[in-house]
Amino acid sequence: MKMQLNPTSKAQTIARILLSLILLTAGIGHLSWARIEFLAQVPDWVPLNKDLVVILSGIVEISMGLSLLFWSSQRIRIGWIVALFFVLVFPGNISQLITHTNAFGLNSDLLRGIRLLFQPVLVIWALWSTGAWAAWRKQ
Repeated sequence: MKMQLNPTSKAQTIARILLSLILLTAGIGHLSWARIEFLAQVPDWVPLNKDLVVILSGIVEISMGLSLLFWSSQRIRIGWIVALFFVLVFPGNISQLITHTNAFGLNSDLLRGIRLLFQPVLVIWALWSTGAWAAWRKQ
């Protein structure tokens, strides 16, 4: 599937840079100051060591953040990858709600439930800011 790399608007570029900084911050947090908080989001049914999952997902987030910043020739493909990542981590957010696990200031089911509503926003953000959605629609 070859996608045409069309220019993005200034708003999309700013949104892409902001998303990359959020991913970089979250990824670094996975490896340092927020490691325990991220452990709370790994569901018990994941067949890997929870700390390993947090470390690997942190590395993936850092890689995606850097890619969004510096690999503009692949931004459409990266947009799809980032959107897929947000879909794949969604079960961890659901698990946090179902298990009533506190983390990141989400200390009630209401707050954890509200957070779930923002996951689709992240998916849309990744697809819109990279031009991935527009490129797919043009095919």
